[in-house]
Amino acid sequence: MNTTRVILVAVGGQGNLLASSVLGEAALLSQIPVRMSEIHGMAQRGGVVESAMVFGDAKSPVISDGEADVLVGFEPSETLRALKKCNNQTVVITNLEPLPPFTVAIGKGVYPDLNELQNLIRAKTARLISIDAVRLAREAGNELAVNMVLLGALIQTEKLPVKAETVKEVIRTKTKQAFVESNIKAFELGFSAAQQKNK
Repeated sequence: MNTTRVILVAVGGQGNLLASSVLGEAALLSQIPVRMSEIHGMAQRGGVVESAMVFGDAKSPVISDGEADVLVGFEPSETLRALKKCNNQTVVITNLEPLPPFTVAIGKGVYPDLNELQNLIRAKTARLISIDAVRLAREAGNELAVNMVLLGALIQTEKLPVKAETVKEVIRTKTKQAFVESNIKAFELGFSAAQQKNK
């Protein structure tokens, strides 16, 4: 089985770990071996949270610089920061809604221009799918469902041999009952948004 390496980067509180967990369980239901590792950087204070997932035959969950097949960024500047993990064959999916760090809020830093940021990513990778995941999450009825929107976009790329129905099945069993409907809607909106980018 081919090995596919996926990095998910987010700011604490954006639901990266739930997305990774749903994806991992969907892979196991699909009988795809998966290995995971996580890095938490002061997540509760808005620090970076990075998950590395390796699907297929691999001995380690570690993804070195230049090895990622897919990068999923929940926050644009974090996507840019993780670009070193990519190569010219990588597919990048990013949310376009910024969550500026504390340093920007107090005037000690400057947030990157979103157009420049996208151009930098496009120049170094095979494909960029950029979507306003926050808007789609709101449309689904739950602003916190950004993670499900991005999961939908990831599955649509077909970079992973996991079916959308399998992921939805896991969402139904793994997320809080009150949010199942909005999470599935968010997943579907993300899937459709990525599909539109293909046209």
